[in-house]
Amino acid sequence: MNPAGGAPPGTLTALDRAFAAARAAAAIGEVPVGAVVVRDGKVLAIAHNQPRRLHDPTAHAEILAIRAACAALGSERLTGCDLYVTLEPCPMCAGAISFARIRRLYYGAADPKGGGVEHGPRVFDQPTCHHAPEVYGGFREREAAALLRDFFAQRRG
Repeated sequence: MNPAGGAPPGTLTALDRAFAAARAAAAIGEVPVGAVVVRDGKVLAIAHNQPRRLHDPTAHAEILAIRAACAALGSERLTGCDLYVTLEPCPMCAGAISFARIRRLYYGAADPKGGGVEHGPRVFDQPTCHHAPEVYGGFREREAAALLRDFFAQRRG
């Protein structure tokens, strides 16, 4: 699956699905972040942020998608799986990505304030990190940033 959106016409790419999940999060008042786990071109899990709805501070899109994909595969490891997310993962999610052994991480907008991959603690660069996925950032970055900016502007307005 091409992360930049090179799928055949009429099909949804993993990133399209992640953005749809992010919009679903916004529709229920959650911060608009969506995540999709894919293995061998097959979508294993789609999730969006739900900490408020679930009363669970760990219910970030990435965590929920990882949990669902692990359940689908019957394993705590997601070897050979790729994660597509609309925002740079926070340190908590980066830790979960490492422990799950995600092969590749593709994300949209950078998060200089709360990110844990290319900002903040840079979890995958730490000597204590057991597994670091390949990381590709900046996919549909403007769209992802606008989704977040619009969400927070509505909250303040």
